[in-house]
Amino acid sequence: MVYLEDKKSLINKGITQLLEIKDSDIRLLSLHQCRHAVDNAIHIGGAFSATIPMVSLFYGGIIDLNIEQPTATDQDLFVLSKGHAVATLASIYSDLGYFDQSVLENSRSINSILNGHPGPLLPGVHVATGPMGQGMGVAQGFAIAGQQAQKFDVYAVTGDGELQEGSIWETVMYAGYKRLDNLCVMVDNNGGQLDIVNTLHFPYHGLGASFESFGWRVLEVDATKYHNVYTALHEFKYGERDGRPTAIICKSTKGHGGFSDFMNNHKSTITNDVLDQEANLQKQQRAVRESRFCKFFNALGEDGKHSEVVSILEEHAANMGLNILLQGSSASQVTSAEPTVKTKKAPERNKRINYSPAALPKLEKGKSFGAHKVIELAMKAFSSDERIVSVDSDLASTSGLQAGVGFVDKYRALNVGVAEANMMLIGEAFAILGANAWISTFCPFYDWKVLRRVAVGHQERLEVIAGNGWLSEGHGIDLTMVATAADLETQSNGATHMGNDDALLLNEAAHVKIINVSCPQQLLGVLKWIVEGNKGIIYMRILRAAANVIYDADFTFEFGKAYTVKQADNAGAFIVTSGRGVYEALDAAKTLESNGVLVNVVDMPSIDETAILEMYHSGKPVFIAEQNNGYIWTNVRKILFEKEGNIDTKNLIPINTTTRGGLHYIHSGTYNELAAHYGVNAEQLSDKILNTLKSK
Repeated sequence: MVYLEDKKSLINKGITQLLEIKDSDIRLLSLHQCRHAVDNAIHIGGAFSATIPMVSLFYGGIIDLNIEQPTATDQDLFVLSKGHAVATLASIYSDLGYFDQSVLENSRSINSILNGHPGPLLPGVHVATGPMGQGMGVAQGFAIAGQQAQKFDVYAVTGDGELQEGSIWETVMYAGYKRLDNLCVMVDNNGGQLDIVNTLHFPYHGLGASFESFGWRVLEVDATKYHNVYTALHEFKYGERDGRPTAIICKSTKGHGGFSDFMNNHKSTITNDVLDQEANLQKQQRAVRESRFCKFFNALGEDGKHSEVVSILEEHAANMGLNILLQGSSASQVTSAEPTVKTKKAPERNKRINYSPAALPKLEKGKSFGAHKVIELAMKAFSSDERIVSVDSDLASTSGLQAGVGFVDKYRALNVGVAEANMMLIGEAFAILGANAWISTFCPFYDWKVLRRVAVGHQERLEVIAGNGWLSEGHGIDLTMVATAADLETQSNGATHMGNDDALLLNEAAHVKIINVSCPQQLLGVLKWIVEGNKGIIYMRILRAAANVIYDADFTFEFGKAYTVKQADNAGAFIVTSGRGVYEALDAAKTLESNGVLVNVVDMPSIDETAILEMYHSGKPVFIAEQNNGYIWTNVRKILFEKEGNIDTKNLIPINTTTRGGLHYIHSGTYNELAAHYGVNAEQLSDKILNTLKSK
């Protein structure tokens, strides 16, 4: 008799039986997606093995969500790190009311917001995932924020295949160190991946012990049974916490829950006859589960001793979108409620950082300042606003971020050690939550794969905002990458550390605004511009050695604008440069003037299309002098090819690290040695310009 069991056990048994019914509904929605997808395909294996963990989480009374306002701060957060399980996520989110179930049809088509991997195009999804090993790091960043002013928990689902990515273990190490006991990672340990669906390329020996060694609490469960996963999640949510993040290793098989072994594949195009067969078996299984629950439920109410349990199960069923239909006092059927769209447009975010301008450093013209010191002093002023967050990666002394932000609030000045990918993921997390986030490392040390995915997510946000979707103005991300030791500033640290090709590489990353800073006053202007908010992804290259102030105190930075720092009425040529090259160009201009040659020196911290075209049309020689592999020069060519029908190159003279010797990578040397070797110091610039002008 059920009366011999305690109330808690009865409630748990009833909930797990309801979860099994919901499981059938979600799998049927996933199959529906496949039937109506543009390619009739689905990432079925990973989607099905992740269904029990995700249904347990979203329908087991575990995760606290504000479905009406997914960007509100009074809720838990979820990240699907294994993006290939998007079908399960979409089925659940449509059922919960984030969007209409019509979205499940025509997925992956160009007209659909439901892609082959999740992203912010889809209401309620905060992070674009798909590239392996990154979503878990963003979840960790959310968890750091969740331990601060707004207390919330963070859940992530990762796959055992993506645990082969190094960025995962950067996250595991740091999360354990930070004692993120509000972080719960569910590992879909299905034992397969893309190339081999029934085994891993590198099978794990002691996966739980690996997590434990980095300070995690590990719960290993058979994830083919709902009561195991539900119990583990319940323990995380409502049990006593000891400072450790939790990893629930959900042991399963790829495609678990599907009847046909065709469901075990990674991605499959499934024919209608197989879909019909699978859907019919899923419906039959649902009917069995429904009958079993009704029998259990009716036994509870036989003599009224468990009326409280009955009420709790009725309430829980309603919260799951299930209706327990009664004939008299007996349950006869469990039906699915028609979902309604609950998500509303997010309120606008004001991204402008509040600070006192009087607290900013005063930079006297002609005096020398280090860029890191300017950033430190500015951050002390900006960080009076709690939305300023910084993350360094063991190079804080070169950025000034940690010293400045940490002076105000050390909990908002993070340092991840030698883990640049993890740094980028944490920075993205805070930016998603509305912070003005700053990260820093050497110029070449940023991770292209991470940046590209961050940019994809940012683009999706911009598309949704412009298209009047679920996000509104201010819900793009503000993430500034402070790139230290740009151009020849690295000097004797070696070729691997030289920042000579980074700008060119990131020039191809969409939505990344590249700024190459010269003067300390210009740097301060750039910082003030960034904290106005809504500037997007910034790649700001700074000098490592101190430099003299050449701009006036009232300097105002505008992105996409060049600045003439030396101008002569009868100038016979232009020197276009940026960063440390500005100082060499100014000295070269003095030498040229002493030889009777006047030139204008144009500082181009960001690409100014108008200025480039004006100089080109002036008919005067334009010397594009750069201490890198030709970032400005590349953009000059691009602009001219886009805007001009015929291009005359005789007055365009590039001078950069590839035009003398042709080597792509720069090896060690002092600054003076390197500048001389590549012909970008003042002496050789003036000689090059003088000889070129004489030959014309």
